[in-house]
Amino acid sequence: MNAPVSPPDTLRAALAALLDGLPPKQAGRAVERLVGHYRGATPTDVPILRDRADVVAYAAYRMPATFEAVRAVLGEFAAAVPDFVPGRHTDVGGGTGAASWAVAATWSGGRDVTVLDWAEPALALGRELAAANPALEQASWRRERIGPALALDDTDLVTVSYVLNELTEADRASLVDAAASAARSVVIVEAGTPAGYARVIEARDRLIAAGFRVAAPCPHSAACPIVPGEDWCHFSARVSRSSLHRQVKGGSLPYEDEKFSYVAATRLPAAPAPSRVVRRPQIRKGQVLLDLCEPDEQLRRTTVTKRHGDLYRAARDTEWGDAWPPYTQEPPYAQKP
Repeated sequence: MNAPVSPPDTLRAALAALLDGLPPKQAGRAVERLVGHYRGATPTDVPILRDRADVVAYAAYRMPATFEAVRAVLGEFAAAVPDFVPGRHTDVGGGTGAASWAVAATWSGGRDVTVLDWAEPALALGRELAAANPALEQASWRRERIGPALALDDTDLVTVSYVLNELTEADRASLVDAAASAARSVVIVEAGTPAGYARVIEARDRLIAAGFRVAAPCPHSAACPIVPGEDWCHFSARVSRSSLHRQVKGGSLPYEDEKFSYVAATRLPAAPAPSRVVRRPQIRKGQVLLDLCEPDEQLRRTTVTKRHGDLYRAARDTEWGDAWPPYTQEPPYAQKP
């Protein structure tokens, strides 16, 4: 019997099939132009993805990274709200549907899925790709202007991934308010840059003001302890590089790391992480240094040594972005300066 194919493998295979017949140079040029648009600081009032060639090239290049980032975020959210299984999901600005693939990979079973975007070519391609994923076969792909007039139906979960950077400050506020009014839970993901983090914090503040509690990444719903301009909160997801990635970016590694910032908030009971690892752990001889965001609204470095036994072994396996400690009763192990 063949082993079941994983959602990432299914997605990569579907994307690879789309690239057949698209000249590599054309794909590369389209990706370079579109990456420049998406990294720009100026919002646009027209869809960036203009035609099928644009959408195919950019989906092949960006969709796996968006999928892995959103799936990592949803995994942390699901750990904090373990009884939550969305029966209805709305993906705002979802384009070709990467976040919807990530939701389907996080929670099994069927659900009502609506993907909203203002680029019709992206929606058409998303619908085509979804045919490879049984969980998305009945999804609704709807063209909507993402702006102040956006009205969302009641839903269990709204995802907004890599969208806020395309909007003006006023439109960002309108979108977050619309999501907060319609959903029990809201997940927002942005690029892991200082500007992306600033947009996430802006959205986080609006969600908290609307009565939401933060489920992840923060261990609290108070003010972020990071001083603006001095640092920013972001995490990383490992992404397998496609041939298009290697063609456009060069390099020989079979993977790259997608940096992202996020907030996952809910109106439901939630058990956030006791603390969150906010930098890559530093493994030294006989000890592991963990930089943590803690529930008392402080950033601290914790040292775990061999004398802590099982906890030390757990620390050696802990990764950037993980909850800490790996269980809910925190033992008196920390050495804090």
